[in-house]
Amino acid sequence: MLKRLNTTKFISAAVLATVLFGCATAPTPVKETSTQVSLVNATQSPAEYLADAKQASDAEQKNRLMLLAAHAFINQGDTGNASKTLAAVKPSLVNKPEILAEHRYLSARVLEQTANYDQALAQLNYPSKWRLANWQMVSYHQLKARLFQLSKSPIEQAKELTLLATYLPSTEASEVNDEIWGILQPLHEQTLLAFSQDSSNPIFAGWLQLAYIAKHYAIDPQQLVQQLGNWQQDNPGHPGAKKLPTDLERALNTKPYKPKKIAVLLPLTGPRAAIADTVKQGIISSYLTNPDDSVSVNFFDTAQGAELAQQQAIAAGADFIIGPLLQSEVESLMQAEQKASQQANGQQQPGAQAQAQAQAQAQAQVQPKVPQLFLNHVDSFTPSNDQFFFALSPTDEAVDAAQKLYNDGIEKPLLLASDDAVGRRMAEAFNGKWQELTHEAAEIHYYKRGDEMKVTVQKSLGVIDSKERIARIKTLLGNKIEADFRSRRDIDAIYMIASSQDLPLLKPFIDVNFSVFAEPVPLYTTSRSRIESQSRTAAQELNNLTISDIPWLIETNAETAEVARLWPTWGNSQKRLYVMGFDALQLVSKLAQMRALPGYQYSGRSGLLSVSPDGTINRQLSWGRYQRGNLRPL
Repeated sequence: MLKRLNTTKFISAAVLATVLFGCATAPTPVKETSTQVSLVNATQSPAEYLADAKQASDAEQKNRLMLLAAHAFINQGDTGNASKTLAAVKPSLVNKPEILAEHRYLSARVLEQTANYDQALAQLNYPSKWRLANWQMVSYHQLKARLFQLSKSPIEQAKELTLLATYLPSTEASEVNDEIWGILQPLHEQTLLAFSQDSSNPIFAGWLQLAYIAKHYAIDPQQLVQQLGNWQQDNPGHPGAKKLPTDLERALNTKPYKPKKIAVLLPLTGPRAAIADTVKQGIISSYLTNPDDSVSVNFFDTAQGAELAQQQAIAAGADFIIGPLLQSEVESLMQAEQKASQQANGQQQPGAQAQAQAQAQAQAQVQPKVPQLFLNHVDSFTPSNDQFFFALSPTDEAVDAAQKLYNDGIEKPLLLASDDAVGRRMAEAFNGKWQELTHEAAEIHYYKRGDEMKVTVQKSLGVIDSKERIARIKTLLGNKIEADFRSRRDIDAIYMIASSQDLPLLKPFIDVNFSVFAEPVPLYTTSRSRIESQSRTAAQELNNLTISDIPWLIETNAETAEVARLWPTWGNSQKRLYVMGFDALQLVSKLAQMRALPGYQYSGRSGLLSVSPDGTINRQLSWGRYQRGNLRPL
């Protein structure tokens, strides 16, 4: 039986046991005498090991028993006694790599359990001259990989896993290789490229190069195949060359969409026409950026019904459809499709069953299924290989914000959200993602406009409680007592889900309710809070505020200036829809590969875009910070 960790291990105890007793590529295990106490696993109680250590006359045997006692304390979650035991045995450690390594390993385990990840990593600095048993090297690399994961260092985590794989049999090594691929996939291609020149670890460098190739050439299958062939020739012994990751193989076999007639479904007339026009102008601008005479883009009005517009588009020969735009229109099409599917499957009354099936089959022959990029989402749907959903969703922005705060090292955020439908949905989405990342709920306070906003801020920051305590003291000791209120110190960030009308009031309330005894915490907010005013004076009121938005609006350029000149009355919301239309057309030729290869990301004007297996387009937004009256990209 081998060492068991309190956290999930990559490999089973049974497989590790086979590794312990022999692996052709591993260093020679340390030989033990029959009287030697094994350090592999702590099966007894700490008290039993300590009692045996007290009776032991041999120094090494005593060391081993004390280390096992510390290990047993760790298994119980008793880091205090584990730390004391390790400190007590440290001065008398025999100069033997197995003993010294185990002491460092257990010390790092204690530091891990107390969330001192950097200190734990500092403990794990085994000298290269040490020759240790496989079980120790497996535990060592597993722990380092986990610590890098906890300290949010994915590159270092993946590097450690490549070292771990060298100590495992092929089946378990394959599982670790999948883990490495999963870590590298979400990283930006420039990050992958920057680290791929690491000559100290050729296997790790090979994984980085493979991930870069998969991401960079995903939209061009011919180039992807060529680049992968070159990589395999350069890395014949690499695990990824022997067996490509499953999703990469799938991407190679996926044909990209190459439509010649693209139909766009938008409400071109009626009350929503003004909103739709911004999307239309974005699609037109996108087409004019890279015009192709072999491809036509035609617009169809959904004002008389999305189903009718879609039928007209298909009748006109459309081989790809973008839209419709409104959620109600998307829901209408999905319901119609579901009804047709039920009819085709015979879910009708017996008398109409044969007729419904015949109608469905005839319709399928006349109107084959056309790939479609909806410009909104629905709450529930059955995924289809040729359907995608692209929406500027506030809840997606809140999910992205939770990831951003987590990446920034925030541990206890406070949410101040508007008490309305959008505010509540965004707060719940943030909290859901935060619980997924940390297994802890975020603290949420909802505010109403007016005087209640100030009260909510003061309550959430603990100011009202502080003032009440001061009032009670003055009642007892007299009003001559001087005291300043104190605000909470346990939160380390505030995320404001507020409208652009609320933010100029909400932020000052937060500023004045931080006591002089507490350091102000970082403030984050959503694109809903973005002020329309270009005044530096207005922006100065938001200094040090970090805000999310589409990349196109975070940093101005010639294109943003041209759009402002052409449509001077547009606000930020119209500009976001314009950019959504621009990106929608750009995505058409990339969607199939993006879905087949989840790690593939497209740097669009609306964000860093990727596709979930169910066809949902995910957006990673950009972030900026107000400084000296200007919004500066981070």
